[in-house]
Amino acid sequence: MAEQHEEATNMAAASGGLPDGAAPRKKTNVRFAFACAILASMTSILLGYDIGVMSGAALFIKEDLKISDVEVEVLLGILNLYSLIGSFAAGRTSDWIGRRLTIILAAVIFFVGAFMMGFSVNYPMLMAGRFVAGIGVGYALMIAPVYTAEVSPASSRGFLTSFPEVFINIGILLGYVSNFAFSHLSLKLGWRLMLGIGAAPSVVLALMVLAMPESPRWLVMKGRLADARAVLDKTSDTAEEASLRLAEIMEAAGIAAGDDDLDGDDVIAVPKRSGGEKRVWKELILSPTPGVRRVLLSALGIHFFQQSSGIDSVVLYSPRVFQSAGITDKNKLLGTTCAVGVTKTVSILVATFTLDRFGRRPLLLASTGGMVVSLLGLGFGLTVIGHHHEGTSIPWAIGVSIASILGVVAFFSIGLGPITWVYSSEIFPMHLRALGCALGVGLNRVTSGVISMTFLSLSKGITIGGSFFLYAGIASLAWVFFFTYLPETRGRTLEQMGELFGISNMAGDDGGGGFQQSSSSPEKKDNNNNVEMSSTATASDDKIRAAVARKGTQKKAMYDVGKLQML
Repeated sequence: MAEQHEEATNMAAASGGLPDGAAPRKKTNVRFAFACAILASMTSILLGYDIGVMSGAALFIKEDLKISDVEVEVLLGILNLYSLIGSFAAGRTSDWIGRRLTIILAAVIFFVGAFMMGFSVNYPMLMAGRFVAGIGVGYALMIAPVYTAEVSPASSRGFLTSFPEVFINIGILLGYVSNFAFSHLSLKLGWRLMLGIGAAPSVVLALMVLAMPESPRWLVMKGRLADARAVLDKTSDTAEEASLRLAEIMEAAGIAAGDDDLDGDDVIAVPKRSGGEKRVWKELILSPTPGVRRVLLSALGIHFFQQSSGIDSVVLYSPRVFQSAGITDKNKLLGTTCAVGVTKTVSILVATFTLDRFGRRPLLLASTGGMVVSLLGLGFGLTVIGHHHEGTSIPWAIGVSIASILGVVAFFSIGLGPITWVYSSEIFPMHLRALGCALGVGLNRVTSGVISMTFLSLSKGITIGGSFFLYAGIASLAWVFFFTYLPETRGRTLEQMGELFGISNMAGDDGGGGFQQSSSSPEKKDNNNNVEMSSTATASDDKIRAAVARKGTQKKAMYDVGKLQML
């Protein structure tokens, strides 16, 4: 295969069809990475289905179990808090048993939770099922973007790492469809089938994930270089890129790039840092360098603003919002809610195919700006409707409200929704990635839980229109934060993120207990905060290529596609 690849490279270079030093992408490898990303991201269907199905099932649960609005708020929002247990446990679990088995564990736990909810006979039993399902959701939310980012080549990492959000939206749509399909059954049977049927996808998912390879970065951390190289060969655009990625991962893990190491011994001893887990907490939380602090604040900030912009109030309570907009028939409510799911799914597909073309920042800023306008429109429409006498129809205000709801979910899905997971999973250095992503997911779930469990009470306190004006204000702050603080990451390998944020020692093995701040000259930034390649990046690339050359590789080591895009 190496000879065929080299021949194809020479032919393309001779015809002038490729940039100097570039190699054509191996379609088989792209398909393999694509399949891995899909399987890992399908765990996100579990959360999406729960969000979608509970929005409609809550109408029937309230009527059947005779519970109050406060109990409905708790029922809908508590899963986000329960998921904290899973998200924090997933960090340690994924480093212990691997990314792949952690995904299977998430599916098994959610299966048990969905089964319990489907057979609930009272509110406490339903809450117990939510507790178990929440742990499974937490595992899935943390591990899916991490695995996908670690297995993806830089050229398509944004595309592939957006898949978890794609499947969340697909899950939401399936939940809405389930609401509509089972709403015609008896009161006691309908909502139980809506919830219980969610156990089926988790079984299929657990079986399919068995065919996935393990993350190459986890394999390197365990000293399994031969296995890691085999996975990288299948998921990289070129053989040279696989060598570069392996060298970068080894460097980040603190493994010396000696002759025997790069030849890929079966299992080698990986240097263990003194302090272990305590050191990771120290480097990330207790005494981070300025570069690490910026990485952490960037990840936490984007997760916080994703949820505090009020998206769950629109998606989770969409039947209530449509009721406030003047739609009262239950079948029409659930049917209109399906339009929200369709809009979200179509919009996320648009984002998936544009993330690596336009970059993270342009889509993120356009998405957040569009949400601000849509939230203001929704608040205005609902306020107008709320100030008219009950029974009075205001068609134009109803139209503005419905269009604004669809606008909120559409703009969210083209940027803020998927980019949050892409961005936060790609900026952390390797040995901080599991903990950093777990913290981000934890904040995401806490914020989502607060929004979900306060929306009905907030609407009663400041009116439903006022609630969306408040969310618009928060989204405006988010836009300012994104514009001033988040750099562009498109085209960077995961190991190059340290240079972007001013961290030079990616392995964290400086002998002084943490990362070192980059000593290179300050990075140049343009008006869009896009950071250019510095001399440090060039030196790093030269070092990696030299390591590959020491292994007897006679071919010219090339930049990967992500690096070419940055030149």
